[in-house]
Amino acid sequence: MYIKRTISDQVKYFASKFPVVAVVGPRQSGKTTLITHIFKDKPYVSLENPDNRLMALEDPRAFLNKFPEGCIIDEIHKAPELFSYMQEIVDFSNQDGKFIITGSQNFLMFENISQTLAGRVAILKLYPFSFKELNDNISPFLNNFYDYIYYGGYPRIFNKNLKPNEWLPFYIETYIEKDVRSLKKINDLYKFQIFIKSCAGRIGQVLNLSSLANDCGITHTTAREWLNILEASFILFTVKPFYKNFNKRIIKMPKIYFYDTGLVCNLLGLTNVGDLKNHYLKGNLFENFIISDFLKLINNLNLNKEIYYWRDSVGHEIDMLIDSVEGIKVFEIKSSMTINKSFFKNINYLKKINNDIPIFPFIIYGSDDNYIYNEMQVLSWKNLDKALNQTNKTRKIRG
Repeated sequence: MYIKRTISDQVKYFASKFPVVAVVGPRQSGKTTLITHIFKDKPYVSLENPDNRLMALEDPRAFLNKFPEGCIIDEIHKAPELFSYMQEIVDFSNQDGKFIITGSQNFLMFENISQTLAGRVAILKLYPFSFKELNDNISPFLNNFYDYIYYGGYPRIFNKNLKPNEWLPFYIETYIEKDVRSLKKINDLYKFQIFIKSCAGRIGQVLNLSSLANDCGITHTTAREWLNILEASFILFTVKPFYKNFNKRIIKMPKIYFYDTGLVCNLLGLTNVGDLKNHYLKGNLFENFIISDFLKLINNLNLNKEIYYWRDSVGHEIDMLIDSVEGIKVFEIKSSMTINKSFFKNINYLKKINNDIPIFPFIIYGSDDNYIYNEMQVLSWKNLDKALNQTNKTRKIRG
């Protein structure tokens, strides 16, 4: 079963404008399925294949000359020598969409692209399924946000009708550790596994590298390096604090989130949806689900927007901010299915100290209804796209 990815139209568009299109993202996020479906007529070659990889490494020019009309090259970061020769070919041919390349290691891709293909390549990121992609295709299988959080969005789980705990442990063991070994030599993989699980236990929290390092028995420097590896492998991401225009007594360290909540649930040892409903990190997992889905939505539509959080030194906190041309959209994210007045406290405080910047407040919560309450837009977790396209002035206020 092929599930159309939201980013498909962006891939097609940029293939008509750039000679090289790079689709990057975590392993098993569906990159190969996406590009082979879109570019059915292009030859496909994977550098996971040892013979292909050997030829690409030993004679990159001959390897590329086998495909005079261009091709799809999967996992190109395994043969970085190809990039320089590819530059020569695309500059001479002047053909858009000549090479479609993929990779699952972020900084290796960008390092080589910035050196050789800058200005010649469009870079698109493919993450695990978003809520919209799943809801549009597999909605009968998933009933509520707990299901979406627990199952996550890796395509194989749905294509093969697997339970998360039947596949994710193998993903963690084979793919994460494989990438870890190739990105940086790590002698103690057991401690690295502890480190990943410790990161999972800190989702939605301000990063404290010293505490994280102490819990794992490693140095502060090692913790920073390992965090960079997980970011480079598209396992987790950090959200930076927003500190423009508000008072300066703010927390300046980022927060940790994972691209896929199903992976977090597995790392936390959750074996079913019931475990999730009773887990002490349920609220953090819901927050991670919403923020990662916003990230996917922004990415899939190629919107030029950044996600931030805000927190001051005395504990006032906003879960998410998105800077836009209209002003700042601020979000409180609550897994509760009923609205409580306390949800508005921090937003009201931010409005009070705001220096004349338009603020559009939103509450994202665990029910299905959308409405205005006390001049704030209350949105269901199912309607995140509305928050990117409207302000709180589009509906009658009720309160």
